[in-house]
Amino acid sequence: MVRILVLLLSATLVLSACATPPSQVGTDGRPLPKIYKIRSGDTAEIQFRMLDSVNSLRQAGGRSPVKLDAKLNAAAATHSRDMSVQNRPWHFGSDGSSPIDRVARVGYPGTLVGENISETFETELETLAAWMDQPHTRAVILDPAARDMGFAWLQEKNGKIWWTLVMGR
Repeated sequence: MVRILVLLLSATLVLSACATPPSQVGTDGRPLPKIYKIRSGDTAEIQFRMLDSVNSLRQAGGRSPVKLDAKLNAAAATHSRDMSVQNRPWHFGSDGSSPIDRVARVGYPGTLVGENISETFETELETLAAWMDQPHTRAVILDPAARDMGFAWLQEKNGKIWWTLVMGR
């Protein structure tokens, strides 16, 4: 009797090991998000990966390339931090500042072309793809007047990322 019980238990364990893992797809049929963890030393790599991707899209659209601008990066970083504090993605700062105000505050000598923002757990390239899917954010990325780009983010401990892309001329 004990021998049969051990055999049944062993068979149950073997069969349970053969079971398929739980689905990694959400109810909408899309893959469940994974936390994209950004390390402190990844800043330059992420910014240049975004710059290269934006310039590839701009080239495909017949636009001239943009270059990273430290002042626009600072304006983008300030806004990403502020959106996190406010816990909402929108273009106005907690002090009422607009994207134009933030670009002026950092001493950018040109003018603002546009700003894209996002609150997500996705990578910068997934975020860029989402921006390209929307006409108004796509227009900012492909604006023929743009010559400079700023790109920054703030990642919270829970993994949520507040992305900001600023285009200037």
